Order: sequence, then structure tokens, then C-alpha cells
Amino acid sequence: MSTTRTRVAKIGVVCIAVSDQDGMIDFYVDKLGMEKRVDVPFGNGYRWVEVAPPGGETTIALAPPPEGKPTGGVETGIGLQTHDIDGFHAELKDAGVDVDAEVSRMGDPVPPLLWLRDLEGNSLMVVEVPADA
Repeated sequence: MSTTRTRVAKIGVVCIAVSDQDGMIDFYVDKLGMEKRVDVPFGNGYRWVEVAPPGGETTIALAPPPEGKPTGGVETGIGLQTHDIDGFHAELKDAGVDVDAEVSRMGDPVPPLLWLRDLEGNSLMVVEVPADA
């Protein structure tokens, strides 16, 4: 156990650099069922956009990249949680989302999981958690 003290209270936002904010809003809201929490202008013609699962605390910022930096094809390190991975998998496939062909089941202690890719090829992991978690 770490004895290091921190002033960090929680993880509030994670960022994905995207080139098509409107397309990505549609994907995260319409395909994944998230809600748009923030959509405001900032800087010199930029927009700050955040989406999150309904009731979730941590948001995903769909932000323009720094100048000259590429977008897409990133393993985001973002892990989403669901109580019904098989149902969610079927919904994603029916919605045309780029999702693994099958749910991965490795056995304990690894929960059932799958990977999906957004419109720009960024990967997110989805894991099943018990309904009481």
C-alpha cells in the first residue's frame, strides 16, 4: 500500500483527440447511449465537447488535437462497464459499430469483455460488472 499523499480527488475527464467532433458526438450519443454534457466554444474557433454515460461522473472529452498532431487509431485505455455484455454486444452489432465478433471470456479473474472502435478507429474496452457493482 502506498503511503504517498495526493490532492487528487477523482478522475474527472479523459480526452480523445478527434477530427470530426459532430460525427463523434453522434457516435457516442446515438450508438453508445451516452449523453452530451458539454459543448462550448473555446480558444480560437475550437469547441470543448464532453460526453458521459447517464449518471456517470467521469466524462470523455472529444477534443480537437494539438496543431499538427494526428487523430484516430488510438488505444484510448478507456474501459466502459456494462451489466449485460451480451446484450450490449448485440446492440452494438445491430447499430453497425465496429466491435469484436465475439465477447472474450478468459475466465476468472478476468471479466467478460470486448473491444469496440469509434468512427476514427479509437479503441475502447467494455467489461461486464455485476449488477450490484
